[in-house]
Amino acid sequence: MPIPEPNLYPPFNIIRLSHVELAVTDLAKSRAFYVDTLGLQVTDEDSETIYLRAMEERGHHCIILRKSESACARDLSFKVFDDDSLDAAARFFAEKSLPVDWVERPYQGRTFRTRDPHGIPLEFYARMDRLPPIHQQYKLYNGVKPLRIDHFNCFSPNVDESVAFYNELGFRVTEYTEDEETGHLWAAWCHRKGGVHDMAFTNGTGPRLHHTAFWVPTPLNIIDLLDLMATTGWVDNIERGPGRHGISNAFFLYILDPDGHRIEIYCSDYQTVDPDLEPIKWDLKDPQRQTLWGAPAPRSWFEHGSVFEGQEPVPAQLKAQPIIAP
Repeated sequence: MPIPEPNLYPPFNIIRLSHVELAVTDLAKSRAFYVDTLGLQVTDEDSETIYLRAMEERGHHCIILRKSESACARDLSFKVFDDDSLDAAARFFAEKSLPVDWVERPYQGRTFRTRDPHGIPLEFYARMDRLPPIHQQYKLYNGVKPLRIDHFNCFSPNVDESVAFYNELGFRVTEYTEDEETGHLWAAWCHRKGGVHDMAFTNGTGPRLHHTAFWVPTPLNIIDLLDLMATTGWVDNIERGPGRHGISNAFFLYILDPDGHRIEIYCSDYQTVDPDLEPIKWDLKDPQRQTLWGAPAPRSWFEHGSVFEGQEPVPAQLKAQPIIAP
């Protein structure tokens, strides 16, 4: 399927991804992982919920951990430009016969929930409480020194359809993987904020959340995190990496939280603000697609993901197989 032409004038203006809510089964253990190990900062907490932000972020939170009997992913949240954009977004989803539920959210202004056509739960808002900057309070930098949330990656049962829908929302494709035999998309990376992606789609049983990524200052921070995890009881939670992606050129590490939610630690991708930037095409069988150095990903990376609350995943329509590590 051809990549759609960039939609430079979408019906409303999404600025960037904002935050995700994860349901976790042991809040104390999750706190030890996200705060004591990764180094995210607590902005509020009680016996049921922890709100976290990264070091460069001024918004109240980029991730919400909520205690639950079973682990799952909840809303993927996006910030829009203003209240007019928020109202336009609500009209857009309503006209598509997709749900529009206005909800109350702590630390946020007017907010509505919806789902994309495959069932990914989405949340949109224009205003979040601002906190004082902490990016120069270096005594607070711990763990991997996370600077900001960077992107979501989701399994999609039909990547062509996902890309077409998010193109309507103004997401521009930066890189993509095409199955040469069928001409269909196997994966695509789409952005709003001028990096390689805010939202990516990977062919697979879905919808499911593949991972949430956090940006760090340098590859050396990833090495420090690996040393920390290896000596504090988290070595089994290291899934893949470190390495450098062919797609995005980013240095990466994939780890699993105590409930199996996948987190990517990520840095060194490139700027994509030019509206006429041509997407980069990759062949699914190119060994440098996954890792520039040629190392394939493990089978778990293609099969494991977090289910979305209230949404039953369905098998992928495209049966093409990537290169998998033995």
